[in-house]
Amino acid sequence: MKNEDDNFFKQVYKVVRLIPKGKATSYGAIARYLGSTKSSRMVGWAMNNSHFEYEYVPAHRVVNRNGLLSGKHHFESENTMQNALEKEGIIVIDNQIQNFVKVFWDPSIELGL
Repeated sequence: MKNEDDNFFKQVYKVVRLIPKGKATSYGAIARYLGSTKSSRMVGWAMNNSHFEYEYVPAHRVVNRNGLLSGKHHFESENTMQNALEKEGIIVIDNQIQNFVKVFWDPSIELGL
């Protein structure tokens, strides 16, 4: 099972690296794009492990379906995720991306299915 997880994680990282600055997506959108609609939690696990990757993974651009910074506790500090998003022009208030629909990047649309 571990090898399958590693392969899935690598697929997730490839998608996340394609998210443009100033955009964000959800765990579920990535799972759907990868053909595994019920694997949102696995995408989250991949994001949690992304700091072990040699090549940078902009994990701060992946949030829950409501734009909440649900993974913020997995960064070096409580504000790292928010600060990284704000540096890219995304407004975050009370741990939630504002105008999430406007900044939402859907890999199924942007990359095609």
